[in-house]
Amino acid sequence: MSTLELTKENFDQVVTDNDFILIDFWASWCGPCRQFAPVYEGAAERHPDLVFAKVDTEAQQELAAAFEIRSIPTLMIVRDNVAVFAQPGALPEAALEDVIGQARALDMDKVRKSIEEAQSGDAGAETATEA
Repeated sequence: MSTLELTKENFDQVVTDNDFILIDFWASWCGPCRQFAPVYEGAAERHPDLVFAKVDTEAQQELAAAFEIRSIPTLMIVRDNVAVFAQPGALPEAALEDVIGQARALDMDKVRKSIEEAQSGDAGAETATEA
């Protein structure tokens, strides 16, 4: 499977319609991005059940800004509308496969519960400091 180009127009729809997406934030002038591209394409071929997408940070500056991308390439994994992984740098093939395996193994119910607990804890901390 080839990679899907994400834009600000199709981003929300793609993320909503798919439960496991890998996103490569890249630019054509970036040497490490060009180095990572065949590794990423190879993983896309090995994992046809997952969506592999790319965001050209030059053409989609709003998306890059929305995700606070400061360094490219940056790989992000979104499961069930939750960003579960984000890391800058060109990963070697073995590391990319390891990250995919770890993301597949996540218990998303536990992830959502942990996010809820963290958010309610933050709200409690704000309330306590305001008192």
